[in-house]
Amino acid sequence: MNRVTVTIAERPFTLLTDGDAEFTQKVAEHLNSAITELLEGGRLSLLDACILGGLNITEDYFREQESSENLRRQLKEYLEESAKLKLELSEARREIFALKGKQ
Repeated sequence: MNRVTVTIAERPFTLLTDGDAEFTQKVAEHLNSAITELLEGGRLSLLDACILGGLNITEDYFREQESSENLRRQLKEYLEESAKLKLELSEARREIFALKGKQ
């Protein structure tokens, strides 16, 4: 278990993680950046900025997840099409070989 201290909204947090400390730091920096950007407008409280920052990141996550699923679906279709074409090519080669044998 790694102990990682991160700073979010100018507050230190010590986190326990099984993951990589650098990755945890990167995640915290991303959240901190989102919160800081929202606070720069001067219209939001820290709590509101934290909630909106978390919502924005979550929305990005779900959009990326959906995009990844679409790519997986496309890849599966391409692989199926490739297998179909490979089978057709194999059958065409057999037909050519059979025709050459009849000559």
